[in-house]
Amino acid sequence: MWTGARWRPGRGARVDYRDIADRVARAIAGGRLKPGDRLPPQRVFAHRHRIAPSTAIRVYGELARRGLVVGEVGRGTFVRAAPPLPGPALAEASGLAPVDLQLNYPVVAGQSELMERALGALARPDVLAEAGRPAAAVGTPGAREAAAGVLARSGWRPDPDRVLFAGNGRAAIAAAVSCLVPPGGRLGVEALTYPLVKAVAERLGVRLVPIAMDGEGMRPDALAAAHRAAPLAAVYLQPSLHNPLSVTAGDARRAEWAHKLRELGLTAIEDATWGFLHPGSPTPLAAYAPERTVFLDSLSKRLSPGLTVGYLVAPEAGRERLAEALRSGAWTAAGFALAAATRWAGDGTVAEVVAAKRADAAARQELVLRHLGGFDIATDPRAYYCWWRLPAPWRAETFVAAAAERGIAVTPGAAFAVGSGRAADAVRIGLASPPRPVLAQALDRLAVLASSDSLASGILDV
Repeated sequence: MWTGARWRPGRGARVDYRDIADRVARAIAGGRLKPGDRLPPQRVFAHRHRIAPSTAIRVYGELARRGLVVGEVGRGTFVRAAPPLPGPALAEASGLAPVDLQLNYPVVAGQSELMERALGALARPDVLAEAGRPAAAVGTPGAREAAAGVLARSGWRPDPDRVLFAGNGRAAIAAAVSCLVPPGGRLGVEALTYPLVKAVAERLGVRLVPIAMDGEGMRPDALAAAHRAAPLAAVYLQPSLHNPLSVTAGDARRAEWAHKLRELGLTAIEDATWGFLHPGSPTPLAAYAPERTVFLDSLSKRLSPGLTVGYLVAPEAGRERLAEALRSGAWTAAGFALAAATRWAGDGTVAEVVAAKRADAAARQELVLRHLGGFDIATDPRAYYCWWRLPAPWRAETFVAAAAERGIAVTPGAAFAVGSGRAADAVRIGLASPPRPVLAQALDRLAVLASSDSLASGILDV
């Protein structure tokens, strides 16, 4: 980690964050900071340079704006690969607009028009007055019934009386974790997990315990071993279209998880956010162990992240406690969003958009097969993402930096890894956000980049 020369402002001196950013930039230009070097955490940087934490944030932001550093969720801030780098890929990418393959919010043609139907019905003054009131965690009987219909799958339909509502899927995760895991407690998670869970755990003072995985997700024997080594308070998992690996657990694995939960006295948080893309997905874990499972889902990926609600199906005995966690954390749904979601579920909008997104995801997976088929890709033909184990000698952080130089943002494997060990040299490619022609061009450019062994060696040797 680079420490650098200290900034020593005089007493009463006004500190300009751009002056400090210039110092770091000169260190990069002069070779004292090299591609892949990690900058100190912002609070450490602020202390060393005798500046306010807010100033350190602006320094790091300025360095990122100049294209000198890149942030990796959960790992820190790294110096990017130094431009210019030789090779046709860089020349071909010159002047192209950035392509974001990190954010992953699918939107399909006609989606807004479909959603408008229900919003028109909410425009009456009497309806708006009702929708404008604060919504309770339990919602209304109509909202719970509509939610049960949205969540139903593979012969399972939740009891509407056990449905609770959050502002979105993230709020649902935060509420479930805060309810089940006390500060300082241990939450078992897959060794590669949703990055938001890492952020939630840090804010709540919860320690994440990585559990080994196989081709169907979390291994039940590894879960038992981790719990017996030091008791877990709960476990979080993604049984259907796991993000980022796209694996789906079969019926036998889910039954085995249910057995382990009862045997160990644990409760699972089952995140089904992406499961809507898999129409033939096995029965949810919540059907196998309803008394030991908090089932989570939302409309963020089905419809829109800005007009959404989160759903929780609580164990009967824990419903009131989970509802209190939603209320105390201010994680409940807004009244207008809940009213809109109820109408979208009832008038067929959710079902129509879901069908369109399933077709769209399949088409984008065909682009992955066409452009990245010769590489080590882990994915599912129904998923909106893929996990790319990079060819040697590429490292994830240098590939991310090199891709950024070509106008493409991808997520390093470290963002998903739990624990102190080095993450696999892999990246997650989000397929949902750019138009398909733009996605095809970006995947082709990434394939050319990954095939440039000499370029990778040059970056690593700088």
